[in-house]
Amino acid sequence: MRDGSGHSAIECFMRRIIDYAGLFPPASLSMLDAVTNYATYLQSEYNWVLGSFIVPAARLVDFEEAIAGLPSVGTPFRWDLSVLLGADPRADMESIHRFDAKRANSNSPAEVAIKSVEVKASNPDEVRRLDGLFPYDLMVYVELPFSEGLQELVAAVRRALFCCGLKIRMGGETLDKFPAAEAVIEFLRLAVPTDLHIKATAGLHHPVRSMRRFTNRSDSPTGMMHGFLNLFLAAAFLKHGMDTAQVLDILKEESPSAFRFDEEEVSWRQHRLSGRSLFLARRNFAESFGSCSFTEPIDDLRALHIL
Repeated sequence: MRDGSGHSAIECFMRRIIDYAGLFPPASLSMLDAVTNYATYLQSEYNWVLGSFIVPAARLVDFEEAIAGLPSVGTPFRWDLSVLLGADPRADMESIHRFDAKRANSNSPAEVAIKSVEVKASNPDEVRRLDGLFPYDLMVYVELPFSEGLQELVAAVRRALFCCGLKIRMGGETLDKFPAAEAVIEFLRLAVPTDLHIKATAGLHHPVRSMRRFTNRSDSPTGMMHGFLNLFLAAAFLKHGMDTAQVLDILKEESPSAFRFDEEEVSWRQHRLSGRSLFLARRNFAESFGSCSFTEPIDDLRALHIL
C-alpha cells in the first residue's frame, strides 16, 4: 500500500529533497564541473531525489556559458535554479531579469527555470527593504540568524513578502556554525503556525546526527553534525502535532535503527507518521536542503538499507 501521492514513505521523504550546491564549500567545484555533475544526476537512477541547482546571482553568466557547452543537456530534463542574492538584492534581481530575458530568446535545448531566490536578512529593517522587490510568483527564502529577535524577524518576513519561506543554516566548516538542537527546534516551532515553507543549508551531508569531520580535509575539525533524517522528520512530526520535547529528541537521535521506513509509514521509535502525512509535510512545509554532494547522502542511505 502507498500513500495518496502514489509513493512509498521513503519516496515521499526523499523526493526532490537535495538541492545541489557543488559550487560551495567544502566541495567548491568549478562552474563547469558542478554543471556537468548536475546534468549527470538528472539522468541518474536517483534523479527523483534531485532538487534545484544552487547558483549565486553574480555567476548566472558563468552558468549560462557552462550549460551551453554541455553536449548531453536537453529535453526532457528541466533545470530548476535557486539563486543566491548578495549584499545588493535589487542589483541581483536585475541580473536575474537579464538572465530570464536572454533565456527567452535562446535556442538552447535545455529548459532552465529560476524556481526560487535566497536572501539573508539580519533585522526587521532589512526584511522590510525586500518588500516589493520580487514577482509574486517567485519563491523567496529568507535566511535569518539565530537570535533573541527571531520571532519578530519571522513575523516581518510574513508581512513583507507574498510567496516566501525561511532558510535555516545547519552547519559549516567550523563548530561555531552548527546551531544547538534547541535553537533549531525553536526555529521550526516559530515557522509551523505561519505556513511558511522552510529549507536548510550546510552541514547536512549525512542522514543521522553523528560525530564527523566537518570537511574531507585531513586537518578538518570534528564535532557533532545534524542529520537530514533528524531535521526533516522532526519538522514533519512537529507539523503534525508532536510536542516540542519529543521533536527535540528526534533531532538529537543518534541511532540509525531508531528510524524505519516501509511502504505505508515512517517511524521513529514507537511514533509513526503515515506516508500521506509525510508527503504533505514535505510539500507544504519542509522543502529541501542544500548539499555540495549529491551522492554522499544517497550512499549513506543505501548503506543503512533505507534506499
